[in-house]
Amino acid sequence: MSAFEQLPAWPVDFVAAAVTDARSTLAESGEVDRPQPWASVTKTVTSYGVLRLLEVGEIDLDEPAGPAGPRGATVRHLLAHASGLNLEGTAQISPPGQRRIYSNGGFELLGAMIAERTGQSVGDYLHEAVLAPLDMRGSTIDNQAATGGRGPVRDLIAFARELLSPTLVDAETLSEATSVVFPGLDGVLPGFGRQPNNDWGLGFEIRDHKQPHWTGDHNSPATFGHFGQQGSFMWVDPAVGLACVVLTGAAFGQWAAQAWPPFSDAVLADCSPPAYVRPVIIGRKFEP
Repeated sequence: MSAFEQLPAWPVDFVAAAVTDARSTLAESGEVDRPQPWASVTKTVTSYGVLRLLEVGEIDLDEPAGPAGPRGATVRHLLAHASGLNLEGTAQISPPGQRRIYSNGGFELLGAMIAERTGQSVGDYLHEAVLAPLDMRGSTIDNQAATGGRGPVRDLIAFARELLSPTLVDAETLSEATSVVFPGLDGVLPGFGRQPNNDWGLGFEIRDHKQPHWTGDHNSPATFGHFGQQGSFMWVDPAVGLACVVLTGAAFGQWAAQAWPPFSDAVLADCSPPAYVRPVIIGRKFEP
């Protein structure tokens, strides 16, 4: 069964999806111009905005995480979910760099830092720095840097294409952001349990050899992206040069954990270049 043939069986009242390579959209399904909440996929756009500030010297990855930030933490810690903050708010429950604790609160601190450095609301800055240059005209981000994005699949797939072939940041900067930061940290991947190496880059979750995972078994370990509690996800697989975006009208749940991996494997089977050898991730091993 092809990837898009799987979508009608999903227990959702709305689903739209698209697949792209670095040049153009290869396939799409559903109402791709209908805006939907992005939930935590927003964090990838916020992170990209931070990368733009990094390149012009307005933010440094190793500067302190702001006056309200956790003691000893840096911007790098906030982006990599390694600051020690809890999920919501600013309660520090671990020293920085010791555990991978997913934190919406950490991204709201980044949003406050963006506003302070730019003199704009985080939503206005991200529109100017990311959305408008990529012609994501149907999308908005309110003043919630962690979860406040909303827009159609057509816009998010344009952002995913940017992540395959960057134009707004240097390729070296994006490479650093999508490489493992603070390797070897364990932690809980929300919805998928504790992972002994819960690898993240700078705002992008890295697939590596995590099991279970929301991407496919045939996605390469280099795959990066994010999913959201609004039944949304975006992954970018640089090994095969493909990216995929899905937005739905249903909250994340067991249905998504079961449906998304085979869908992603079908996307790779449908759209990968003929010469690509798909990896198979088995436990902690990588086998072609």
